Amino acid sequence: MPKKPLPRIAAVEAGDRPFTLRIVWRHGGESVVDISEPINAYRFYAPLRAAPETFGQIRVGEYGADIVWTDGIDMAAETLWRLAQEQSGATMSAEAFRRWRENRAYTLDAAAKALGVSRRILSYYEHGEKPIPRTVALATRGLDAG
Repeated sequence: MPKKPLPRIAAVEAGDRPFTLRIVWRHGGESVVDISEPINAYRFYAPLRAAPETFGQIRVGEYGADIVWTDGIDMAAETLWRLAQEQSGATMSAEAFRRWRENRAYTLDAAAKALGVSRRILSYYEHGEKPIPRTVALATRGLDAG
């Protein structure tokens, strides 16, 4: 099985909205990625939350393997690629998720229990209000196979 090349970043700049990035990938693609969730979730990123102007001082790290800010703050290209895929619906679209649930005759409660997540988050996924994580998309495939 051929190895899949790791995503690498050619260029990055702060986006128009808070905590968004415009990323140019070395393979030629381009993504707008909202990284507000990890920025708001981890203490490591507190300096970016405290001084939003620091967010704009972003640059591509060594070999394009990550992005970096001052004070050793960074984020891996793999994380950014995963977020870009999830946010673009490449892992599973809201419509595909809704069809999956209906084809299995699951209520939101039953689907939430089967996937191990809350009913509320499933509602967000189904209405396209939150991107569907790869783990949830893979879990739907696992349930279909089982």
